[in-house]
Amino acid sequence: MSTPFYVSPQQAMADRAEYARKGIARGRSLVVIQYADGIVFVGENPSRALHKFSEIYDRIGFAAAGKYNEYENLRIGGVRYADLRGYTYDRDDVTARGLANVYAQTLGTIFSSVGEKPYEVELVVAEVGSTPEEDQIYRLPHDGSIVDEHGSVAVGGNSEQISTFLDQRHQDGMSLAEALMLAVQALSNQTNGADREIPAERLEVAVLDRTRPQKRKFKRIVGRQLSRLLQADVAKTEPTEAPSDLEETEDE
Repeated sequence: MSTPFYVSPQQAMADRAEYARKGIARGRSLVVIQYADGIVFVGENPSRALHKFSEIYDRIGFAAAGKYNEYENLRIGGVRYADLRGYTYDRDDVTARGLANVYAQTLGTIFSSVGEKPYEVELVVAEVGSTPEEDQIYRLPHDGSIVDEHGSVAVGGNSEQISTFLDQRHQDGMSLAEALMLAVQALSNQTNGADREIPAERLEVAVLDRTRPQKRKFKRIVGRQLSRLLQADVAKTEPTEAPSDLEETEDE
């Protein structure tokens, strides 16, 4: 009788972790940055229909890198959890920390199960507070661990290099335009030192804006509003012209 093939539990977990990391690394990176009035989500995404960022509840946003079908299942599960908890108890009982714990249990169970492959996803759950000090950002890798982040966080293919770039340049109290510009610079930064340009139409941008009067603080930034924000920092260094009486004032 042949000897059964044996793999130690440590080696099996290491192999599963490597498999998940390689899958996540094939996806495009995204960043989540705190600014003075909230939290901004920025990622390169050529699709206008398949979103990396979504609203989970009133003050909570969701970001994910990796396989779309896997993190979309997690997003839908998070929305159901939030709706049920808010309806059963109170809307204030739905928190990013509670949602992160639910995701951690799900990812951890899948990662340790021998019956299915680990999810090739990395998540960020963020909640905007009444003040910057009350903001919460949690990063959840493929194995279900929870990392409490502050200031900025990057996930996806080139996350380590992007995180280093952000840590060196992020400052508290940045404006939305400054935070957006920093995010685009971080995503454009290449390993070989050469930067590439990411056009506005390839960017997906959303914010959790604490200044919005509505209960729901999540908002997508698209079109002309996004273009104006991207050009805001450039305009600071150029001579300003007198505003035209015909300037557009449409609220997007």
